[in-house]
Amino acid sequence: MGKGDRRTLRGKLYRGSYGNSRAHKTNRPQPHLQPPKQAKGERS
Repeated sequence: MGKGDRRTLRGKLYRGSYGNSRAHKTNRPQPHLQPPKQAKGERS
């Protein structure tokens, strides 16, 4: 496991590729981090 291994962080850095071992931050809203939406007409 090292530079030639595509499944490790070191291998991803060496090859300059990205994937599950070297993920990026996203600007997309994360649905599991947002509060649940309320239905129309429903009040809490």
